[in-house]
Amino acid sequence: MTDPDIGSVSDKDSPPARSARSVLVTVLGELVEPCGRPVRTAALLYVLRGLGFGEPAARQALARTGSSGLIAAQRVGRETLWHLTEKAHRLFAEGDMRVFPPEVDVTQWDGRWLVINVPVPESHRSSRKKLYAALRWAGFGNPTPGVWVTPHIDRAAEAARTIESLGLTDNTVTFVGPIGQPGITEAELVRRSWDLGEAEKVYNELLTRFDAREFGSADELLITHLQLADSLRRMPYLDPRLPEVLLPDWAGLQAAKRLRDLRTEWTPAAHARWREIAGIE
Repeated sequence: MTDPDIGSVSDKDSPPARSARSVLVTVLGELVEPCGRPVRTAALLYVLRGLGFGEPAARQALARTGSSGLIAAQRVGRETLWHLTEKAHRLFAEGDMRVFPPEVDVTQWDGRWLVINVPVPESHRSSRKKLYAALRWAGFGNPTPGVWVTPHIDRAAEAARTIESLGLTDNTVTFVGPIGQPGITEAELVRRSWDLGEAEKVYNELLTRFDAREFGSADELLITHLQLADSLRRMPYLDPRLPEVLLPDWAGLQAAKRLRDLRTEWTPAAHARWREIAGIE
């Protein structure tokens, strides 16, 4: 799940910075969307405080998220209820399929690559940041300046929307096919395109932090669940979920699966506590 207005990107390999607004989007996707009910400001502030944000930052996050069109406010007496918009529903549906897809046989791959050559002038630094963030989110790697590759050839339309929105279509060349000769091997293409060592390091750090956790209260479980989900929702910027044939003996595969399983395991109890906080029967 991503939104071009959420967070900022310091370089092409970095996920958006963790801010009250980006974490609020995780809260909305993990708790509000599944319940299908509007939520009081007080309930969202309660959870954001538990996640380490002060009330001013949390309220600003609500206002900015409302301005971006993801949530809409409704006054009911002295309270404000926040509703998810259609834009938010689409964002969460697309994001969840990217971050928490159904378990499929990822060994299946027809050997074709989607390759996009989209040079961006140095003077268009803002466009470059948005392009890098969007293509990284879509699972593209950047083996050489201006060239982006992915084995997920079904991401072509997603990339095209980004490139068109930035006015870069006239400078872009796109093609699909297997890797050819002369040229580098697929193993070398993967090495140059993605820092899978960094992705594995982050997964291992998350395992150390979250695996075998025991909880002293329902609030502790809820907050830990949200922290894990927020971390996983940022991982597509580092882990493109390549077909296993391209990842011989990569330990990140099992680490990622264990972390997704933990989120699934904690979800029922986290949702139960959220319903208590939000007053949802």
